[in-house]
Amino acid sequence: MKITYLLFFFCCLTSVQISHAQEQSTYTFKKASANGTGKIYMGREIARVMSFEGVEWLERNSRTKEENTNMALASLPLKSNSIVADIGAGSGFYTFRVAQRIPNGKVYAVEIQDDAIAYLNKKAVQDRILNVEVIKGTDQSPNLPVNSIDLAFMVDVYHELQHPASYLRALMKALKPNGHLLLLEYKEEDASVAIKPEHKMSVKQVRKELSANGFKLIKNGTFLPLQHFLLFEKTGKKM
Repeated sequence: MKITYLLFFFCCLTSVQISHAQEQSTYTFKKASANGTGKIYMGREIARVMSFEGVEWLERNSRTKEENTNMALASLPLKSNSIVADIGAGSGFYTFRVAQRIPNGKVYAVEIQDDAIAYLNKKAVQDRILNVEVIKGTDQSPNLPVNSIDLAFMVDVYHELQHPASYLRALMKALKPNGHLLLLEYKEEDASVAIKPEHKMSVKQVRKELSANGFKLIKNGTFLPLQHFLLFEKTGKKM
């Protein structure tokens, strides 16, 4: 029994050490900036996760006009029976609007913050929206069924993923063979977009990171006033 326990302990320790080694080889570290984590992925400092205390900003009345969210929604590649995942759903601003567009489909609202999960569940019940399922993810996985998703989208979320490489691997598994991933990210290239630098991304940086993880850019929409509209398809081929 003692030998078996020691072998089990050694295997667990080795697994932890390998995981730590992989983390060190994938990322580098520096002193954190004001709104960053100090963790660097492919030359970009990963941003701090926005607290759900900012829910009022997510639900502000001016958001539709400022970000032209109606245009963003209209441009989503959806069918009436699409299975969709809103990654980092927050208050569900997009979740519930997408749900209305796919009456025969389903939206997984993925969140890691308990306050957001409670908010989403409450809203789904209050508004009697039956095709939304709230999922608690982790910082490394959306915890979605394998090969189940037609479209996953992240609205101003990707830059906050604390383990982007691991998360994209997990998301790749959840997407169907012809699945798509959409990123909306504030435009780093546009100085007039009044968002903190760590919470903005350039098309070049997004393409570099996504292509390294098996995604190909198929649409670069320039029609939104503040954000990039970047649609990727799953290829599984890393560049």
